[in-house]
Amino acid sequence: MTKIDTGDTAWVLISAALVLLMTPGLAFFYGGMVRSKSVLSTLFQNYVALAVVGLLWAICGYSLVFSGDHAGLIGDLSKAFLNGVGQEPNADYAATIPHLAFMIYQCMFAVITPALITGAFAERVSFKAWVLFMGLWTLFVYFPIAHWVWGVGGWIHQMGGIDFAGGMVVHMSAGFSALVAAVLLGKRRGFEKMDAKPHDTGMILLGTALLWFGWFGFNAGSALGANGLAAQAFATTFFASAASMTSWMLVDWFVKGKPSAVGAAVGAVAGLATITPAAGYVTVGSALLIGCLAGLICNGAVIFIKSTSKVDDTLDVFGCHGIGGTLGVLLTGVFATKSVNPAGADGLFYGGTHFFGVQCLSALAVAAFSVTATIVIIKAIELVVPMRVTALDEDSGLDFSQHAEAISGFVV
Repeated sequence: MTKIDTGDTAWVLISAALVLLMTPGLAFFYGGMVRSKSVLSTLFQNYVALAVVGLLWAICGYSLVFSGDHAGLIGDLSKAFLNGVGQEPNADYAATIPHLAFMIYQCMFAVITPALITGAFAERVSFKAWVLFMGLWTLFVYFPIAHWVWGVGGWIHQMGGIDFAGGMVVHMSAGFSALVAAVLLGKRRGFEKMDAKPHDTGMILLGTALLWFGWFGFNAGSALGANGLAAQAFATTFFASAASMTSWMLVDWFVKGKPSAVGAAVGAVAGLATITPAAGYVTVGSALLIGCLAGLICNGAVIFIKSTSKVDDTLDVFGCHGIGGTLGVLLTGVFATKSVNPAGADGLFYGGTHFFGVQCLSALAVAAFSVTATIVIIKAIELVVPMRVTALDEDSGLDFSQHAEAISGFVV
């Protein structure tokens, strides 16, 4: 029997719990930003991912991502229903922890990824359509991309592209899909004239705290052991987010004349998304620079989307996760160094021109696939059920129209 490292196992199990906490954290983060008549529905759209995506992961997702390989594109079904996933390690992915620990840790990544998309069409998506979309998107977008990047035999993995904790797999896939969803579903009614200020800033700050806390499991947990690399990823994660929060706040202060608590919270999340692919490959100094750039560039992207493009990406999913994830993947290609992680690569700053090109190609492929597949999925769903609620349902709020409930209780 292969010897299990109890310290590594404990850290990965704790990290899995931390990443699970991020989905309720995201629910609060988004819930605070919407109008009061759609708070509960926003919370529920996120929470239901724990059930639906969790079941898909056990039935076929884990197997399609992490077992077998077909032309570098997808795995097989040899581990469907977690067949053969037990207490022994899986030497291909994590040799010091139980296979079950690795499986459940990766499950939490799958759960939160489609939940990120809900912020793009908040206050106007049918719950029935959302459940259908979540299942189909997870099957046909998340599982293939996760295999490309993290699966043995995946084509990006084989090409030398790296993504420590999900810049491509989580943030780019969700961010670009969110942009497509926002465009196809259209703007909220009265978007040009509405007062869309967040209804509960305290809820946003609570969600930010839960996300930031959970993100240490997301990034440092991806070391898959209680070791120096976990400490490195923990430090880069914190300092990049702190730098992004500060730079975002300073931009708001300069442009609007006053610092914004909501802006600072969004800036922290943008920094977390941006450092995610790089967390276990860069120095702390590079992480500080990555965080500063995240706050500046993601803030600029959000301003452009809101004021110039007029796309109603309600909760700035593309600006934070699509742009942030892409920026992080590209900056990994610039600042990654084998002195931090010998299993990584040397980036452009260290002479790795070929590796930088690989990162650019990988990012382009993930963005293009996410956009195309999401268009197909939404068009297919609309042949069966409308994605968008009726005008009357939207005006009355999704809490009432979709659930006959409100944040304070049932609607009579």
